[in-house]
Amino acid sequence: MAEVNRAAAASHVGKIRSNNQDSGYAGAHLFVVADGMGGHAGGDVASAIALQRIREADREYLSGEEAEFSLQAALIAANAQLAETVFEHPELTGMGTTVSAIARVGDEIALAHIGDSRIYLLRDGELKQVSTDHTFVQRLVDSGRITEEEAMVHPRRSVLMRVLGDVDASPEIDTWCLDTKPGDRWMLCSDGLSGVVKHEDIQSALATTDNPADAAQRLVQLTLDGGAPDNVTVVILDIADQMPGAHGSQPLTVGSAAAPLAFEQELGRSRALRLPTLRLHPMRPPAGPTHFEPESEDYLDELIEEDARRARRRRVTWLVAIVVVVAALVAAGILGYQWTQTRYYVGVSDGHVAIYQGVQQGVGPFSLSHVYDETDVSVSTLSPYERQQVEQTMNADSLTHARHIVEQLNDAPGS
Repeated sequence: MAEVNRAAAASHVGKIRSNNQDSGYAGAHLFVVADGMGGHAGGDVASAIALQRIREADREYLSGEEAEFSLQAALIAANAQLAETVFEHPELTGMGTTVSAIARVGDEIALAHIGDSRIYLLRDGELKQVSTDHTFVQRLVDSGRITEEEAMVHPRRSVLMRVLGDVDASPEIDTWCLDTKPGDRWMLCSDGLSGVVKHEDIQSALATTDNPADAAQRLVQLTLDGGAPDNVTVVILDIADQMPGAHGSQPLTVGSAAAPLAFEQELGRSRALRLPTLRLHPMRPPAGPTHFEPESEDYLDELIEEDARRARRRRVTWLVAIVVVVAALVAAGILGYQWTQTRYYVGVSDGHVAIYQGVQQGVGPFSLSHVYDETDVSVSTLSPYERQQVEQTMNADSLTHARHIVEQLNDAPGS
């Protein structure tokens, strides 16, 4: 019983980066996305080496557990190969890569994951992220320190806590098995997609585009429309029924792994470079200078303390801004009230003509005028026309003008 899969892979350098450091693979049973790091001289090499080693695990398995074990072994082997490459080529020191991989075994999916590339499952129109980012900000989210929205713009959102590379001989890799069924759509992507396109837009593109190749290209286009500051790679797997004699998808490799490795010649002309940190993703440089060493035992504590300081500065900034705005509103209110008290008008108070100081309007329950002088002129003695004018109030340019209006009303016939 062969598996019927519809799969596709797409990769793009983006609008800012000069080379593509992502690699993607859509095979018969195995599907992988690797996002390299280490600068121009190493990121593409890292993802290509890792993917070329891992795709050797693209074969049929008897069970999901066997596939899970094989994926873990493949990632460990890729990690060792990266370390060996750095040993032979010191100019590549500091290179590394994330890896997200899945293998289909009948109605099971085996998964292996390290870094901040992602694995998603679209089932019955609902998209769910099934992998967990191995990033500093994800730890802050998990601990309740920040929200998912704050993580998207956090200045340390690029700090990775786990990767394949020459930093750890035994990296901690997440592996597990999940059930799958016909109609499921699995999607693997580098953070060039998930860091630019909103979750709901990714869900809409996957749910409304039937052909996986078209869906992959649509997601890449959404990233380009969003500015594409990073390389972007998408691998999509559609789960269909099993049937005798069917064949899996033809293997497809995209990104840096699709080209031959020629780093010996290319890098032989460049100066040896010691990168300051493997865990700082070069696709999205950190917002400010780094003062910590990733190898330090207090690395995470320093990051948490730095984040706490940033949070305190943000609270102080907001407090100062609120105080300034409130002070400005109070000052504007005082100046506005003082201006109203330079205005006068003639109206009615207790049946008599009165001079009011202020303006006729009010602010909520507060009146902006008061009786300045209540005269002896009774409104009942005025003509109907004059009475109507006074009841509707008569504006005056000054106190002198208001008194002149009262004198005119008092001298009018019938007053």
